[in-house]
Amino acid sequence: MANDYTKIIKMAIKARKNSYSPYSSFKVGACLKDINGNLYTGCNIENAAFSPTNCAERTAFFKAVSEGIKEFECIAITGGSSVIKGYCPPCGVCRQVMMEFCNPEVFKIILAKSENDYKEILLKDLLPLGFGKMDLSIK
Repeated sequence: MANDYTKIIKMAIKARKNSYSPYSSFKVGACLKDINGNLYTGCNIENAAFSPTNCAERTAFFKAVSEGIKEFECIAITGGSSVIKGYCPPCGVCRQVMMEFCNPEVFKIILAKSENDYKEILLKDLLPLGFGKMDLSIK
């Protein structure tokens, strides 16, 4: 195995336990790694009005960005109902947030069922032809 994602996958699984998901019962955890090796966890947080709901991935990103961090290496994501049965890819909104802060050519998304069962995917493959700040004429 070229990369050892054991720690970030374990932290994503642990973060999943903090999920506030009384409406869907779908618990998601994420662990984001910055380019210096610092880790930021997040869980999904639902809301009765639905639109204010926040995904685990965005929770992790917003925690990091609120601390001044804006360069990232990878994120591990795990999710499911009571038991993790399948891979849990990020929603379109989370992919767009990743596009804002990550180089799609190198940013890795680790979709994990467990520490030993995961897929590594580049952001460019999950969001082909993604639109980002590099597409704007604003510098």
